[in-house]
Amino acid sequence: MMQTINGAPKNKDVQCDRIIKEDKGIMSTAWDLYDSYNALELSSVPVRYSTVDLSTKASAPSKDQDQRGPGSTTEKNSEASSIMEIENVILAKMHDDQEDHSDAILKSEKFQQDLFFMERVLMENIFQPKLAAYRQLPILKEPEPEELEDFSESEKIEEIEEDFKKEEEEIEINEEQSIIPANLERLWSFSCDLTKGLNVSSLAWNKTNPDLLAVGYGHFGFKEQKKGLACCWSIKNPMWPERIYQSPYGVTAVDFSVGAPNLLAVGYHNGTVAIYNVQSNSSVPVLDSSESPQKHLGPVWQLQWIEQDRGTTGDDKREILVSISADGRISKWVIRKGLYCHDLMRLKRTTFGSNKRGGEKEKKGEALISRQAPGMCFAFHPKDTNIYLAGTEEGHIHKCSCSYNEQYLDTYRGHKGPVYKIAWNPFCHDVFLSCSADWGVIIWQQENPKPFLSFYPTTHVVYDVAWSPKSSYIFAAANESRVEIWDLHTSTLDPLIVNVANPGIKFTTVLFAKQTDCLLVGDSDGQVAVYELRNIPTALDSGRVRVRSQKSV
Repeated sequence: MMQTINGAPKNKDVQCDRIIKEDKGIMSTAWDLYDSYNALELSSVPVRYSTVDLSTKASAPSKDQDQRGPGSTTEKNSEASSIMEIENVILAKMHDDQEDHSDAILKSEKFQQDLFFMERVLMENIFQPKLAAYRQLPILKEPEPEELEDFSESEKIEEIEEDFKKEEEEIEINEEQSIIPANLERLWSFSCDLTKGLNVSSLAWNKTNPDLLAVGYGHFGFKEQKKGLACCWSIKNPMWPERIYQSPYGVTAVDFSVGAPNLLAVGYHNGTVAIYNVQSNSSVPVLDSSESPQKHLGPVWQLQWIEQDRGTTGDDKREILVSISADGRISKWVIRKGLYCHDLMRLKRTTFGSNKRGGEKEKKGEALISRQAPGMCFAFHPKDTNIYLAGTEEGHIHKCSCSYNEQYLDTYRGHKGPVYKIAWNPFCHDVFLSCSADWGVIIWQQENPKPFLSFYPTTHVVYDVAWSPKSSYIFAAANESRVEIWDLHTSTLDPLIVNVANPGIKFTTVLFAKQTDCLLVGDSDGQVAVYELRNIPTALDSGRVRVRSQKSV
């Protein structure tokens, strides 16, 4: 009987570097598989021919091989190396062609347009609750998975009872919300890396597309000038602007055309007026006044497109661009082969005690610089576009006519500082609003040159005011420290809503949304915040302001 003898066991250890493991994943589509198979087929073609050549050469008579001797192997090696070089060249060329094809796809307009729409879809999915609140639509909830089991009749009755209870709870919640005072709820803000740290100087809605917003970015101070921006934001994509127009000078005013909504007028701090076509992807202006001899010599603080009657019947209208500048000129720009300028009025300084009109001749000994009054803002009458109001740096508001450029029709005195904004009431066309650096907001009646109502709630500069498009009693005001919503039907002493700014941030502009109960607020950090107005009381009557005496509204 034989037994297998096992050798003595020996323990062995092996030491090596630590093995690092990583999880990697890659996604391949049908197009990747298709391109890979085509590349393999094309690369296999020269290899097939090379094998045939080698086999034919190997089957040739051996006379030459005997005559060549050992040198034949070197020739075979050289032939094989040349074939490999050809294959490498073909593969490299195929790789370059694929890269060129990929670059062509990435740079194609169709691909960019598809990415543009896909980004909008993603943003609408992310901001769906906020956008629904903005458009006053119901908020969509994620659907629950459907249960496949059959419910009994008792369970169905229980579900109906639960739904009824939920409806009652919602009614109670709505009643409780009606008791909650009016407030502002922040939905989102238009901002990006390019706008951070810049002042929002101007806001303007597109006249045809209510989802398109133009925003101007710049600095108000002369010593704080930085690069400016004019951006077109869409409600459908709050994260990045649709159009970006950069400039070495700060943007002070923007406005969309009425007759041609694709034209955007931009005013700059150096006095230039530029017109851009937002339908084009080009960032070069279609027209500008940089080479015009009639260009403004100071910052263009406001510009606006105005439709005026060309004939006596009023059916034929033309559109002009009106601008006001710190050089004391109110100019209209007409688009023909270029931008042609004509002055509507040259603002002159006035004294409180003199009965002399603003356009009348001054004394010969008075210096020219003392006779010019820098213009800050203007507002055309909503019905009669031949009449407009102009606010000046000295605190006066002049009523002017496009037919008379030598004198003012009237002068409203009440502010002690520069007038930054004038706004006509959209319902009562004899009432207008103004704000100033003297911390005040004043309501005026067109026939009365004295203030009708004055508001001085804070000791901060009021940069902007705006009437609500849905009520003649409600207006918004933006000062350095807070945004105020006033309701004249509720109180003329205290604002209805007060929204305080964050430390170090100043509010600069306000603008109501056209079709929703929302308010847009621009600040000194480059953000345009969108707020929803909640629990705003409604007036019992039609919402018109009736001015009868100086003590009643």
